Amino acid sequence: MVSISEPFIRRPVGTTLLAIGLFLVGVVAYAFLPVAAVPNVDFPAIRVSATRPGADPSVMAATVAAPLERRLGEIAGINQLQFTIGRDIDRAARDVQGAINASLADLPSDLPSLPRFRKANTAAAPVFVLALTSKTIPSSAIYDIADTVIAQRISQVPGVGEVTVSGADQPAVRIALDPVALSNAGIATDDVRLAIINANPLGPLGIFNGSRQSETLSTNRQMRTAAQFRDIMIKSSNGNFVRLSDIAEVEDSVRNTRSFAWFNKQPAVLIQITKQGDANVIDTVDRVRALLPELKQWIPGGVEISTLVDRTGTIRASVQDMQLTLLATAFLVMAVVFAFLRRITPTIAAGVSVPLALAGTCAGMWLAGFSIDNLSLMALAISVGFVVDDAIVMIENMYRNLEHGMRPYQAALEGARQIGFTVLSISLSLIAAFTPLIFMDGIVGRLLREFSLTLTFAVVVSTVVSLTITPMICAHYIKGVTSENATWFDRAVEGSLSRMVAFYSSTLRVVLDFPFMTLLVFFATIALTVTLYIKTPKGYFPTDDSGFVIGSTRASADISFQSMLGLQQQLADIVMADPAVAGIGSVLGGGGGPGGSGSNRGVMFISLKPPAERNGMTTAQVIDRLRKNLYRVAGIRLFMFAAQDVRTGGRQSDSDYQYTLSSTDLDLLQKWAPIVGKRMESVEGITDVSSDRDPGGLQLTLSIDRQKASMLGVRVQDIDNALNNAFSQRQISIIYTQRNQYMVVLEIDPKFQTDPSNLEHIFVAGAGGAQVPLSTVVRYQRSLSPLAVFHSQSIPSTTVSFNLLPDIPLETATTNIQRAVEELHMPDGIRGSFEGNAGDFGRTSGRQPLLILGALVAMYIVLGVLYESLAHPLTIISTLPSAGLGALLALQITNTPLTIIAFVGIILLIGIVKKNGIMIVDFALDAERQRGLSSAEAIFEACSVRFRPILMTTMAALFAGIPLVIATGPGTELRRPLGITIIGGLFVSQILTLYTTPVIYLLIDRLRRRPETGAIARPAE
Repeated sequence: MVSISEPFIRRPVGTTLLAIGLFLVGVVAYAFLPVAAVPNVDFPAIRVSATRPGADPSVMAATVAAPLERRLGEIAGINQLQFTIGRDIDRAARDVQGAINASLADLPSDLPSLPRFRKANTAAAPVFVLALTSKTIPSSAIYDIADTVIAQRISQVPGVGEVTVSGADQPAVRIALDPVALSNAGIATDDVRLAIINANPLGPLGIFNGSRQSETLSTNRQMRTAAQFRDIMIKSSNGNFVRLSDIAEVEDSVRNTRSFAWFNKQPAVLIQITKQGDANVIDTVDRVRALLPELKQWIPGGVEISTLVDRTGTIRASVQDMQLTLLATAFLVMAVVFAFLRRITPTIAAGVSVPLALAGTCAGMWLAGFSIDNLSLMALAISVGFVVDDAIVMIENMYRNLEHGMRPYQAALEGARQIGFTVLSISLSLIAAFTPLIFMDGIVGRLLREFSLTLTFAVVVSTVVSLTITPMICAHYIKGVTSENATWFDRAVEGSLSRMVAFYSSTLRVVLDFPFMTLLVFFATIALTVTLYIKTPKGYFPTDDSGFVIGSTRASADISFQSMLGLQQQLADIVMADPAVAGIGSVLGGGGGPGGSGSNRGVMFISLKPPAERNGMTTAQVIDRLRKNLYRVAGIRLFMFAAQDVRTGGRQSDSDYQYTLSSTDLDLLQKWAPIVGKRMESVEGITDVSSDRDPGGLQLTLSIDRQKASMLGVRVQDIDNALNNAFSQRQISIIYTQRNQYMVVLEIDPKFQTDPSNLEHIFVAGAGGAQVPLSTVVRYQRSLSPLAVFHSQSIPSTTVSFNLLPDIPLETATTNIQRAVEELHMPDGIRGSFEGNAGDFGRTSGRQPLLILGALVAMYIVLGVLYESLAHPLTIISTLPSAGLGALLALQITNTPLTIIAFVGIILLIGIVKKNGIMIVDFALDAERQRGLSSAEAIFEACSVRFRPILMTTMAALFAGIPLVIATGPGTELRRPLGITIIGGLFVSQILTLYTTPVIYLLIDRLRRRPETGAIARPAE
């Protein structure tokens, strides 16, 4: 057989230089890798927004949302408010623009602006939040600075995805009409609106073009201040003229007076910054920070810029902790290797595979566009445990040749030739185990793809190193066998290993005498593994201690803005009093938060102190403590969840998980949604139950007497315009400046907006220019109406969100909810389903058995091709049930749910544990074919000879998992389940497979040869 290793053994200088080159390439690639918390998953979402000030939810849904949804729904590849993963976002944007253009004919003509769209990442939480405060400058001026200067400059920073300004609004000229003065002057509100529009135009005027020169025509600039608007002349119905100041209060104010924010009890404007999907989050935030001194030169000296949230603190700490874990793993693995080999040279020969494999993996990650994140670093750490396996097997085989009298150079050549196939088999079958994860679809598949490919890169590079550099070092630098008694350490290690081998050999003889008892244990292992898998509670991704809490406040649907201000501030005071809280930003009227927009909703951004300063409490524990104190404030609730890097679904909500009801029958939905929400409040294991439906909003319904209006010469459109001009903060004109655009807002005097009886003071133009009181032609009645109308896939829907109580697995909660909803016996016209993280968990957990089966099939195919046998791969695969049993037992003992990360650990075990079977079967087959041994003798010798390298490689992989379990720094919640499953699986499989594998090998060999029925032959003494 041709040896791959021989050319490299014969050329040590060239091999060494290639190794140095690989290491340097990896170091350079590592420096260019972006840093993130988790792998980038570019959720192809596009957010379409349209406004129609003053419109009630049902009118907005019918006149704006429905036409847009109908056209957007015609685009291929849309699922749950976002495009399917993998859709090119730029092409999707063009499709969205085409759909918006197609819907323009069906949209109302009075929209203040055409529908806008922008690319959005629905899973992205702000990575950096700034607070602008001042003791001398009003919030509107601060907002103008943030909107025109700061936000635009920050948006230009490489890596910044979106910049959102909230907490106030743009400066504007507000005109508050006096309806009594209007009536006395005989002027309709629409006459005022048209007079203002006509008095403040800005358009092209043309050019004088003479025989020798040309001149551009220009007029004096637009009016920009309230004082200038006060002098506008308006003609009344009797031909007289009045100034605008005679019939209205005109002041310099803001576009929307119902928007406010605080930073630590001080009025503020908040700037929320999210990163682009593929950006280095640390570099992005560092660039923004570096820009702040320059920005301060462009803003007034009285404005202070403070940092409210900086996610890079926890991300830096998490990545640094993972890097330390990686170093600890490498140290432990090398300690195991040294303990077995007991000499520096062979330890270096095995250990050189670790830095080279890591360097080569970094180069592969850079080529693939991956990042340095928790999952990729976790893959690197766990790969350290098995990248040395190939080198260990290679070195151990060379030492066997040395013991048989070969010279080192010849022992290395022959050993590489003998073991090359085994090394290749181990590596290819290991990669085959990862294949289902690589090709897994959905959000979880995208997250785990980087993890799986990182492991694949590590395996490929370590295989190349083990077949080239390791035998070269052995051939040129190892001079002889390691003495068994040269030092006390040699005597202690060798004595212990010899006693273990002797004990194993004697017990193996006993086991081979009772093959059917061993088979009974094997099948019992399979049955127990399946039982434990079914009974072990399942979970999604572990909750990360991000140190950043996003809160959503909600009050009664009929609350006024002033009352909401007071209640929001009371909640903020309680949150600020908690010793774990570092800062808080609170926003009202900022255009919607996690649970949607509404006059009764607010948002809070809560930044926690570092873990060391909050007595080791996790973010979830701080939330639980806050939750108990917030019930003191009546009339409002605060829903909180820890900001996570993995959050699926296009719809945001008050809590982490979502259950959505949808029905084409709106009345049916309105009937059953509160019933389901009320029932979920009593479901065991969940808390913070919140519905996006606010049905208790007060609505004043005006009924127009069309016949009477016609008799009085009043047009329905005039009634509509009068109400719009009076109560919707109507934006009627635009003031253009060199750096921004500002609005002129028309409304009725606020003192006439407090009670429906004030409708008597609203007049509309009738026949002959007479002013007709609105109360003459309309009747009104109060009723209840939802504050918002939600659609899912163009169908009316209601989403009930919820959080989990501590130590409650997601599977338990979803099962309880499903059972509770089924007990309600909802009619066929309404359906419910889990969405977001809960929905993705249901889809993912249902595919887990198929993924395990896929890994087994992939391994069987690869091993069958390599061994040219249908039987022997079954012997190797028989080692796997014990690994699953150990992993599940470890999860049960540590009270850890089977999360996605823990399941990945089981898939990894499938790849790691089968190496025991490969080393045993490969040796036994070679002994049968080359030396003519019987199957019983060959398998017994294989088990005895391979016991030492099997023990060494298993200990190396097991020790690689220890730092993942015992680490206590940031991000350990994500990594710990992986370490638990690997340690438990390796421990149990090491004990069981050493006995079940030879028995199954002989059984399959017996079935293959079909001898006469009889006991399995016992090997010769």
